[in-house]
Amino acid sequence: MMQTGTSTLVATKTEVTNISPFGIWILTNDKEYFISYKDYPVFETATPSQIVSFTTDFSGNLHWDELDADIELESLENPEAYPLIYR
Repeated sequence: MMQTGTSTLVATKTEVTNISPFGIWILTNDKEYFISYKDYPVFETATPSQIVSFTTDFSGNLHWDELDADIELESLENPEAYPLIYR
């Protein structure tokens, strides 16, 4: 039997663990990631309820519908492979 669509980054449980003056902390797959307001300014003016109101897809990618923001779990796992370029 062939298995398709597998990923080692699929999120099991994902939650916001801290909201600080500098960014937010996300816990997923037993790893904690820091999302800085410098890199993701959309979160700097968001309310706490907006920050904790997100969904994940089958790959563990994070989606904040109300903020129109998405972050790929892979970019948190390997940030050096995803340079942020603003135009």
